[in-house]
Amino acid sequence: MSIWTVDGRRKAVAYTGSPDRIKALATLPVGESDLVHRDGMWFLYASVEVTEPPTYEPEGFVGVDMGIVNIAYDSDGNRHTGARLNGYRRRQLRLRARLQRKGTKSARRLLARRRKKEARHAANVNHRIAKTIVTEAARTGRGIAVENLTGIRDRVRLRKPQRVTLSSWSFHQFGAFLTYKARRAGVPLVQVDPRYTSQTCNRCGHRDKRNRPDQETFTCRSCGVVAHADHNAALNIAQRGVERWGAVNRPHAASPRSQRGRETRKPGPLWPGS
Repeated sequence: MSIWTVDGRRKAVAYTGSPDRIKALATLPVGESDLVHRDGMWFLYASVEVTEPPTYEPEGFVGVDMGIVNIAYDSDGNRHTGARLNGYRRRQLRLRARLQRKGTKSARRLLARRRKKEARHAANVNHRIAKTIVTEAARTGRGIAVENLTGIRDRVRLRKPQRVTLSSWSFHQFGAFLTYKARRAGVPLVQVDPRYTSQTCNRCGHRDKRNRPDQETFTCRSCGVVAHADHNAALNIAQRGVERWGAVNRPHAASPRSQRGRETRKPGPLWPGS
């Protein structure tokens, strides 16, 4: 690359990266680039133009229930548990507390070195889970339905120990990863109203807060079905995804003149901040 410095332009400055990103820079049109100094190192942020495939018509939806105990639980029954990640975060929290109490120069140096390690680890976990869900949806020709969790930190009331876990869990990041991976694969993604998905029976539709006696168990007090609570919620989210897709793509009633030339609208990935 070629960059301007206070001593003039420097040409043929070498850079490196992962093989897929080097290939993208070599084969795709390059847009705006930034040179960033972070943590004592220089990074080249280069954007490339990627052709977005058309969104296909889904044959059903994969519902994804997001949480803290289980990072994601889909309607196919696949559970992506958060136990290991939450345990890792607790260990990091205890380590930071010990280093802060110690207060020596070496402790401060170690704190600075570990500052972003937890964030990188959590992002990697979210990347892998999002990729798994999008790949399965694309393979089966289905779309992805997720909960609209905007403002969840303001709505949920938890005890103090649980607040730390909630604040460190990146719902927005996981949703953003799902969104851009779905767009690159042409997989339809819709957000649905999350209210009462954990209290409503997917089989008979009966809603009662007593249907969920604890975090893991769902027992319908009407038809008697017993299931994992997150799986039941994911099935409800998948059904709401079908309903939302149909509602958005349903032709609006209008005169024949106003209908001429009108295209059917499809919902795009509307995750906030994506």
